[in-house]
Amino acid sequence: MKGLRGVIGRVRGWRRGWHERSKLQRIDLYTRVTLCSITWFFAVSWGLLPLGDALDEGPVAIALAGAFLAANIAQSVLSNRNVALAFDDYRGTAPFPPGRLRLPFALQALMTGLLVALAAVGGVQEEGLVLLVLDLPVAFGIPYVLLVPVRRFLLHSAAFAAAVLALLAAVGVPGGLLFGAFVSLVVVVLLVLVSARPSVWSLSVMWQAEEARDMQARLAVAEERLRFGRDMHDVLGRNLSVIALKSELAVELAQRQNPAAMDQMVEVQRIARASQQEVRDVVRGYREADLPTELMGAQGVLQAAGISVTVEGADGPAGIGAPAAVQAALGWVVRETATNVLRHGDPRHCWIRLARTRDAVVLEVENDGAGATRPLGGADGGGGSGLAGLRVRLGALGGSLGAGAVGDDLFRVTATVPLTARPGTNGRLTLSPEPSAAPSPDPSVLPEER
Repeated sequence: MKGLRGVIGRVRGWRRGWHERSKLQRIDLYTRVTLCSITWFFAVSWGLLPLGDALDEGPVAIALAGAFLAANIAQSVLSNRNVALAFDDYRGTAPFPPGRLRLPFALQALMTGLLVALAAVGGVQEEGLVLLVLDLPVAFGIPYVLLVPVRRFLLHSAAFAAAVLALLAAVGVPGGLLFGAFVSLVVVVLLVLVSARPSVWSLSVMWQAEEARDMQARLAVAEERLRFGRDMHDVLGRNLSVIALKSELAVELAQRQNPAAMDQMVEVQRIARASQQEVRDVVRGYREADLPTELMGAQGVLQAAGISVTVEGADGPAGIGAPAAVQAALGWVVRETATNVLRHGDPRHCWIRLARTRDAVVLEVENDGAGATRPLGGADGGGGSGLAGLRVRLGALGGSLGAGAVGDDLFRVTATVPLTARPGTNGRLTLSPEPSAAPSPDPSVLPEER
């Protein structure tokens, strides 16, 4: 049932993520459509209505008005096509092709010239001129404001406004209309700036948050894979070593026709079946190492291999007085170090010492026979990954792990886990050392793994 609930939870999380992403896509589409609609709103209202005055001013005014309308429509079409590319350039997903601004820039210059010519021939009335100036930079400005910094956009807009006012003044437009045209240009520039730039900025932030959630999900998957690999190593390492050891012993007993060979193979069968169950537990994510059980298991396994074991300070969970998370982490240390004692060296005795200080629990596993072979690898000299996995486990609780030679023919693994609890980064309580209570490093411990 727990596994089924986990699957249902993951499915619900996937559906929730898909729904949020779908909602973000709708917001993205709404923003793009809004910006494109602004262009056409200005083109069919402030840009189209004043041109009706040209119908009464002769064929020249009509031709100029028709050309202005055609250029305005073409500019609006190009603006809508460039908005998507400007979006991508602003978000940094794809650069905007510089060549796509050449035709809009030429149309903008053409529309400005046509507007000045209409004013010169009287093809537009006083209020109509102000409205046409209001429509003039909208189509070009909406994508352009996304492509350049705000300061550059304002400087270019100021230069454009100065050029338009100078041309209108040159064809005899009175001062009152020039002031109205100036106000229209200021209003439309600010309107383009505050409507396009903040909308795309907020949308870009939402997309970045969505990408961060996707990255967090991928990191969680990678972390779970690493955890699963460590658990499989810890679970199977010792049992496979015991199976190999007992199988070799059974072969020797069988060669001597000793009936005890049958008992050893029965024990191999029992350990293999227990390993199968432990692997199932790891896959389901329910297994946790139990310190008293691991101590007894390590003692039994080592003694079965002819290694004498001395366990000190293990009075059970009540005597240790450590939280369950600390005992579980130390249980993994006992399991891994017992596996290493079997694999490496030629030990005759193993000492397991467990002690609690005011601020931490310290576990030491020491064995002799480390000089018979390299203690950090097997016959092939390759280093193992067991102690690296233990460091990750202990590091999650603010603990540390040291391993190295401590004397002639001796090797020691020291695990220290603090007892001071503090809120973790994920909102749950974790164990971590206080600055004053951090254990000092042992100078005799080598930065190597066994």
